[in-house]
Amino acid sequence: MKDEPVILDDPGKLKALSHPLRRRILRRLSVHGPATSTTLGAVLGANTGTTSYHLRQLEKHGFIEEIPERSAGRERWWRRAGGPRDLRMPAPDALAAADRHVLAETLRLAHAEDAELVSRLPESYAADPDWTLLSRGLTRMTEAGLREFFEDYLALLRRHGDRAAGDPDARPVHVRLFTLPADD
Repeated sequence: MKDEPVILDDPGKLKALSHPLRRRILRRLSVHGPATSTTLGAVLGANTGTTSYHLRQLEKHGFIEEIPERSAGRERWWRRAGGPRDLRMPAPDALAAADRHVLAETLRLAHAEDAELVSRLPESYAADPDWTLLSRGLTRMTEAGLREFFEDYLALLRRHGDRAAGDPDARPVHVRLFTLPADD
């Protein structure tokens, strides 16, 4: 079921997400929709052979799928598999000690992507304040309350994203939620 969280506790899936080009491919397919390895290579600055290899790795682990009705001959079209999914990182102790470095690298890459997005906020807000919304807050929660808030947030995100599906005025929007203890 697409609404059920997918815990990425399979080291192979984590490894598939720990490669920068694969992450860029996934982001491109998420934002711009289906593409071929040739078009992805041209946009991302990689040769077609490299892009094809990484597409096969993403397919192997269920992150993307071929679109058979659009593919013909050597031209294969790809899309994100299964629509939006709730992908979550495992707790480090859910992995064997030998696999924890892959989790650390996946988190490092995700953090670098998020930091890059955050660095674009001032410029984006100046250029398009109707689509660049800012909110900062501080509150008190219990651990159980924080988990409930997180689940409600994800349900809200899905509900509003599903509502916009097919609307010609809808745009891809990066949404991030950060929670950090403030008592450090």
